[in-house]
Parts: sequence; structure tokens; C-alpha cells
Amino acid sequence: MTTDALARVRALLVDMDGVLYRGDQVLPGASELFPALRALGIGFVLITNNSSRTQEQYEQKLQRMGVPVRGEEVLTSGQATALYLARDHPPGTRVFVIGMDGLVQPLRAQGYVLTDQEPEVVVVGFDSALTYDKLVTAHRAIRRGARYVGTNPDPTLPTPDGDVPGSGSFHCLLSTSTGVRPTIVGKPHPPLFEMGLARLGTRPEETAIVGDRLDTDIQGGRNVGLVTMLVLSGSTTIEQVAQAEQKPDYVFPGLPDLIEALYRSRGVPYNAGRR
Repeated sequence: MTTDALARVRALLVDMDGVLYRGDQVLPGASELFPALRALGIGFVLITNNSSRTQEQYEQKLQRMGVPVRGEEVLTSGQATALYLARDHPPGTRVFVIGMDGLVQPLRAQGYVLTDQEPEVVVVGFDSALTYDKLVTAHRAIRRGARYVGTNPDPTLPTPDGDVPGSGSFHCLLSTSTGVRPTIVGKPHPPLFEMGLARLGTRPEETAIVGDRLDTDIQGGRNVGLVTMLVLSGSTTIEQVAQAEQKPDYVFPGLPDLIEALYRSRGVPYNAGRR
């Protein structure tokens, strides 16, 4: 796409891990991105497949890194899952959850009864305190006919000490034991993107996804008609981009290059490090 096409982008959905930071290390351009977007009048929502943290916990993490965003500007797969369930399940629905605060709190906020007694819905996200008993409870409920919903399909979760099994690994186990595949809310599936668009109030063709993964961020963005922007600061290399069948609309080495391109597309001078 051209610079003219970039000028038509009114809002961004911004992935976090691999774009703004890696683990606890802030990435170049992260602290400048959001002041730049506000100065240019470009809307944004931060989205993540990680359902372990709450909005407030993400705000605290980003503020410690010098990235000026508020919790209400973050949309997690945990929040999105609770909102997705609200389409079909009223408050008072019995839900068994495998997950952490970032999933438990939004489900409670929707008025669901979190219980292991005859749940009508089983929701599975990342859970660092996962036990065999929790898996057995989920297995039996799904076998009895409970609806099975997953926050995201990611097989691993990045940590400062390396990848660990993620929600997708839990789904593999439960799908094998029950014969039931979950409905997935997070990337690359549409619901998380659609909720981000609804929050922004923009159309897909005037909204871009900024991410570091071809299989979740870029493919998911293409699935719903977004402009796709890949940054090479995370898990994807330029060699992998060259080999990909479907390539992103834009590829940037990092956020400073993306910020400069946005300024240039609007005919506004850009100085590195401006705030």
C-alpha cells in the first residue's frame, strides 16, 4: 500500500508483547507512540490475547515502562470473552473458569456465578495455578454439555525465562479428552478484533492492526478486513515475511519507523524522540 493509503488510517489496534515490550523490557518507540497518535488525531486500543492480567495491571505495567496509556484503553481476551458470553448468556449463568484475575474479574463483572457445580459454560484461559482437578472438572462439565469457550489459541506464553505452555495447550488436552473444540474469542479469530473496532467506532478499512506475529495479528487482521502493519521487534523475521504467502500491507523494523511513516503520510514533520 502507499503513503496515501496510510493517510486514510484513522485508528490502530495495537498488540503489546513484541510491539511495546518483550517481557519486562520496553521496546524503542513505545513511549513515543501514543503521544504521537494523540497529536495526529489517530485513535487506538491496545489488544492482547493474554487473559492473565486485568486492565489495571496492564496500566501499571505500562506506566512503569514509561508508556502513557490508561487501563480503559486496553482490551484483553479476558474482557472480550466476558463480553462475548454476554451476547447469549444472562447474568446468573453458572460458569466454571480456568484462568486468572484478568479473566475472573470480567466474568464476575458480567454477573456470572463462578462455580464448579453443574456449570452451563466452561471458560478456559491461561492459569499459572492449573491443577489436574480443574481439568477434570472442566472435562466432566463439557462432556455433560456445557458450552466450551476459550480466550485464545496460543500454545505458549512468553515469560522472562522463556516460553511456557499457554491456553492453547490446555485446549489441546481438553479437546482430546472431550472430543469438543472450544469457541475461541482471541486472535486470530474475529471477536477480539470486532470488539476493538466497536470501541474505536471505525470501519475495518480505516483501521490498522499493529502486531509482531503473522499467524495471529496479521492473519487475524486480514480476516476482518483491517490494514495490517507488522513490526519486526517481536517474533517475526524479515525472512519469514518473505516466505509468507499472504504478506502484511506494511512492514516496519520497529515503532520509530511506523511513527515516522504516520507523520509523513499526513504531511507533518517528524523529529525522533518528540513527545
